Amino acid sequence: MSTPDLPDAIRTFVEATNRGDSDAFVAAFTEDAYLNDWGREFHGHDGVRSWNRTDNIGVQSHFGTEGVEPGPDPDSYFVTLAVTGNGYNGTGPMTFHLRDGLIASVRIG
Repeated sequence: MSTPDLPDAIRTFVEATNRGDSDAFVAAFTEDAYLNDWGREFHGHDGVRSWNRTDNIGVQSHFGTEGVEPGPDPDSYFVTLAVTGNGYNGTGPMTFHLRDGLIASVRIG
């Protein structure tokens, strides 16, 4: 699936998930990344890797891009993804903040 409307790091987030590439998924984030999944917090590459294992690639998630809009700050984006797999299934609103071409933070929910 092509995701042409997404900045490169968010495109990697989606495409790495869809092909089950955990290393590429984690590499899309800054070293000090912050991930908030409906209030559950994860920090840095280790935290992102942990979340990925339990809530994303580890449960065979697949993302379809429903929409992308610029956020209120430079390098911020509101992305709506359709999520399927063996975990959460439904529409997931996500807010991304990028820094130096990587995901510095993502808030799900």
